[in-house]
Amino acid sequence: MRSPLRVKEQPLREAHAFWTTADGGEIRPAALPTPGEDEVLVRTLYSGVSRGTETLVLSGRVPAGQREVMRAPFQEGDFPYPVKYGYLNVGVVEAGPDDLLGRAVFCLFPHQSAYVVPRDAVVPLPDGVPPRRAVLAGTVETAVNALWDAAPLIGDRVSVVGAGMVGCSVAALLGRIPGAEVELIDTDPSRAAIAEALGVTYTSPLSASAGRDLIVHASATEGGLQRSLDLLAPEGTVLELSWYGDRPVTVALGGAFHSGRLTIRSSQVGTVSPARRATRTYADRMALALRLLRDPAFDALITGSSPFAQLPAVLRDLADGTRPALCHVITYDND
Repeated sequence: MRSPLRVKEQPLREAHAFWTTADGGEIRPAALPTPGEDEVLVRTLYSGVSRGTETLVLSGRVPAGQREVMRAPFQEGDFPYPVKYGYLNVGVVEAGPDDLLGRAVFCLFPHQSAYVVPRDAVVPLPDGVPPRRAVLAGTVETAVNALWDAAPLIGDRVSVVGAGMVGCSVAALLGRIPGAEVELIDTDPSRAAIAEALGVTYTSPLSASAGRDLIVHASATEGGLQRSLDLLAPEGTVLELSWYGDRPVTVALGGAFHSGRLTIRSSQVGTVSPARRATRTYADRMALALRLLRDPAFDALITGSSPFAQLPAVLRDLADGTRPALCHVITYDND
């Protein structure tokens, strides 16, 4: 039997959403429909900026051949502009079935102060996961899928190249594998404190250890991918998580690439890893990511916050590098 729809006495009727435009971005009004029987109305508490992907979208660098593939679940508009894009949103259910009413939930929704979606599109936060930390769920889900693809083993020597949101999330999970020797490699020495909080070792590209069984590349740079190959042990694998947009990438495949039988393998969160596709759904994967966020070590990935009204300026600063950040959290007036 379906739970009856419940609505607050004065439900929200209008919201505001961020749209990426050719001029950088703007906040626009967004009308809210009345939620149907199998829908929920969510009031946003926090959203997170996925720096790598969202700055590429802001720069209009989504390749024409990938524009349908790269659509976010609740995107409006079409690439390159104007487009309402984003997928790290945590809010409170204001209207909906009894079992969700008043619950804090995660949703793959863009930056918007309130929204109506099917009830199956939201995932209640587990006990012990604060809403602010929960904006990382989509990124940790990417890390979960990557580890399903990579299948690291106990005692492996593993490096993560690129200490951004995704790279740090991957390193955090790898560091919990018994006996694994995990290095987080980045050109920015300030990432050393984050690596320590995550329980892994920071090192620069020049000081990184060689002979690695597995390297997860997440720097989105040509140099980072080349360094990943250079550090592999014979028959080792680079799992490529970077998304380059429309930028060409060149690496040297002479030298040890063939004689060492090295592998470059892609991983992408858009589908469940083949290693678990027969036994796990998208919902299972997201639920696991949220459970993993009970670990307060993930708070180290949240390096700044700004009110929603400042989001256009924040994204411009992230894109041009004047605001260094991992996960930048957007707060809403109604939180």
